[in-house]
Amino acid sequence: MNDRQKLEHLVSRVGPPDAASREAARLRLNSLTKPRGSLGALEDLAAQIAGIRGETIPSIKDKVIILMAADHGVVTRGVSLYPQEVTRQMVLNFAAGGAAINVLARMAGARVVIVDMGIKGGLPSYQGIVCKMIDFGSADMSAGAAMSRDQAINSLLAGAEVFENELANGLDILGTGDMGIGNTTSASAITAAMTGKAAREVTGRGAGIGDGQLDHKINVIEQALAVNRPDPADAVGVLEKVGGFEIGGLAGAMLAGAANRIPVVIDGFISGAAALIAAGICPQIKHYLIAAHLSAERGHAACLKQIGLRPLLELDLRLGEGTGAALGIFLAECSINLMREMATFEGAGVSDITREVTL
Repeated sequence: MNDRQKLEHLVSRVGPPDAASREAARLRLNSLTKPRGSLGALEDLAAQIAGIRGETIPSIKDKVIILMAADHGVVTRGVSLYPQEVTRQMVLNFAAGGAAINVLARMAGARVVIVDMGIKGGLPSYQGIVCKMIDFGSADMSAGAAMSRDQAINSLLAGAEVFENELANGLDILGTGDMGIGNTTSASAITAAMTGKAAREVTGRGAGIGDGQLDHKINVIEQALAVNRPDPADAVGVLEKVGGFEIGGLAGAMLAGAANRIPVVIDGFISGAAALIAAGICPQIKHYLIAAHLSAERGHAACLKQIGLRPLLELDLRLGEGTGAALGIFLAECSINLMREMATFEGAGVSDITREVTL
């Protein structure tokens, strides 16, 4: 089986969520000692996870955040506030446990899997970093394709392989995270290509660039779109032309999560762009995705709207790393534990006034 056939096989494994389990979860939620629907989005979340897992009250024990890192050739065009070396430096910081994602993951009880998908210069042998390098960073997308089509497919399959390996170690819910200087430029180009919106509508300040640099960044994205002419009907082609290796890896992990009936909590803008690629390859994946939050990056809302996802939180986060996903995983666990641990009206001897009025 060649790589293209492997990708097709992965996509073929994504089936619909289990409607019977979702409905059983709804009935369970309605029987708990509270007014019906009073836990709002947490009830929707619990029912969604039940449908994904095919269980009325699924277990969320093993929580994993896969953090993909790679460099982007477009950084040479001056689109970022930080030098490219920061990608490598931050990945080593993740491995040492000193970043925001490490703190929030510890609080959520999640393990962080750090993956080198293509960091410029490579990394030393370092415990805790998985090497799935496609190349030493993508090419400058403003001058041509960011990668070859084979590399795009390889990045998707590499992400799926990371997921499958972690599944063998125990994985009940997946969170996504990213690191890559310049990757908001790639994410903006993907979002523009997949949604049909103008680059200016979906391009933000990234790590905090000023007005002049923002205008330059938008111009570079417009150049990339004009040179490459990505076709939204060919999501792999969009990844090839204006994507990044970590974005492809995240999309592949999402596809593998859906294929294995695991809920996937996506982080911010970069994860949102990866979700656009995954949904373009396999539209049914949207039922397996949970949007942790709405990023302060302006293109993120367009990503979520295109896929049809409602964010759980709005905290003006724009860090990436999987920080929002860690919070989303915590809320997902809360939703399931409420369904498992709350008493029912019948069990607690409490009158279900809502049911009586409805009847």
